Formats: sequence, C-alpha cells, structure tokens
Amino acid sequence: MTGIPRPAPRGQRIKDAPDHHDAELLLRLYDLRREPTMRDARRYMAGEFWPTSAADALALTKTDHPHNPAFRQFTSYWEMAYGMARHGIVNPDYLVEYAGEGLYVFAKVQPWLTELREGWSPRAFRNIEWIATECAEGRAIFAQFRQRVEKAMAARKGS
Repeated sequence: MTGIPRPAPRGQRIKDAPDHHDAELLLRLYDLRREPTMRDARRYMAGEFWPTSAADALALTKTDHPHNPAFRQFTSYWEMAYGMARHGIVNPDYLVEYAGEGLYVFAKVQPWLTELREGWSPRAFRNIEWIATECAEGRAIFAQFRQRVEKAMAARKGS
C-alpha cells in the first residue's frame, strides 16, 4: 500500500481502479501526442492561444481561421481521451493524473463555454468538462490549472 487512496466506487460504467489495460491505453495516447501534427497543435493551443473573449475562442472554430486545424486536432484528441474515461474504458483518475493538458486549455476557454456551445457545438468540451467536474483528480488538477491560467492572463494584460 502506497498511502494513496483508491478511487471511490463510481457505479457500473466507471472503472474503480486502473489495470494494465489502462496503462497500455495511456502509453498509446502518449505516443499519439508525439506525432508531428499533434505536437504543433499542442504547441499552439497550450502555448500561444490566450483568448480574452468569447469572440477569440469562437474565432478558432471557423474553418478559415489559420489555427482552426490545430484547434480541431487538439480538442478532438482530448475529447476522445477523456471520453474513454467518461464511458468506463479507462480509470479517470489514472488518466488525468498523467494526461492533464486538455484541462489546461479547458481552463483557457471555460469562461466562454456557454458561448462556444451556442455558437459552435452544444457538445463542445463535454468530456473535458466531465473530467474537470466529475473526477476527483480532475477537479484538483483543473483547479490548479485555472489558477495558473488566471495568473498568466493577468500578467498578459499587464504587459
């Protein structure tokens, strides 16, 4: 026993504890993150994308926006990954412990989630939001990322 508590039972659909299948999926997700197109998308979304309004966030959803491919690549990847947890394929706490990047970008767009859902897709960020709100480890990591993003946004306004 390592002293780290096991996740609480979550019902029939959600895995209570990770197993070797979870590890295999996580390693495969990691391999996909290293693909060149995904690396470029991650670089833009995590490092260069700093929306200051709903209009900024919605602009990326337009097919003629130069960074729309990065937005689509990044968001579909993390929606797929976190959807595996939401649907009981992989343990949510285990997944998000090692794969929190989607939550970091979600912290950037979450203030405009309603506008994104109204102006782009009613299902936008559904699985990422689930990880951020319904998974104990996800809530903790999202809270840290939200603080980090708020601090960075404040610093960007001041510069």
